[in-house]
Amino acid sequence: MNRANSLFYRIIKTAGDYSSAVVFLIAASPLSILLSLTIFLTGGWPVIYSQKRTGLNGQTFLIYKFRSLKHGISEGTDLISYKHDPRITKIGRVMRKYRMDEIPNFINVLRGEMSVVGPRPEQRFYIDKIIQDRPEYNELLKIKPGVTSWGEVKYGYASTVEQMIERLEYDLYYLKNRSLLFDLQIILHTIRIVLLGRGI
Repeated sequence: MNRANSLFYRIIKTAGDYSSAVVFLIAASPLSILLSLTIFLTGGWPVIYSQKRTGLNGQTFLIYKFRSLKHGISEGTDLISYKHDPRITKIGRVMRKYRMDEIPNFINVLRGEMSVVGPRPEQRFYIDKIIQDRPEYNELLKIKPGVTSWGEVKYGYASTVEQMIERLEYDLYYLKNRSLLFDLQIILHTIRIVLLGRGI
């Protein structure tokens, strides 16, 4: 039996997701409060925004992030921000550099919509475009999307369909080779990237 499909793997991964989400959200609460106040004082509400993403079995869910774009700009559209996007606020740029804007993703983990490790969820608008060229993207919808991924660790953020297709190779590799040890490796790589400020 494939170790990724084994009952042991699924139980441990699920338990690890929920327990790590609880611990992380509690540990990050002082930082979350500080970020919330800073976002509010410099740009008003909302502090956290939500956007429709496609997850396990093609189901739509709302992903949560700290707002990093200027007030009044819709982040719930099919637009993707990029590294030097002028819409990004000063605090937003800092948050993205250290991936602090993704802290609320762990709410999605607690809701069972995401895993700590798994392919990053995309908007349906972009998935439809990717599938036109690479139908195997549908394979990624067989597992929960993740807060971090092998694609993000090895490739980084993708702001165009072409870049998403290039990053797809890493996510397909993860799909075929996922294990608890591989998940741990990805988490350690992610911690290094965060500490070095090598986010977007």
